[in-house]
Amino acid sequence: MIAQMMVQPSSWVESGIQISKVRNLHLFKFTSELQSRLEELAEKKKAGMLNPEEEAELAGILELDRIFTLLNARIIAES
Repeated sequence: MIAQMMVQPSSWVESGIQISKVRNLHLFKFTSELQSRLEELAEKKKAGMLNPEEEAELAGILELDRIFTLLNARIIAES
């Protein structure tokens, strides 16, 4: 098993997360800045140009995205 370094998803709690009202539900979303950073890192990964720090940052953002997907799915299911 290979250990992967990751920026902790909690590091974006103050600056990268927003709660948006969608059809009377409050869902977790990325701020536009964090969304843009995710897209930038994804493009660099496709091009094979990520350095180790960016790999760790991308891994953390993707983990946060998975967490939001699960939380938002539960919110929707319970509504």
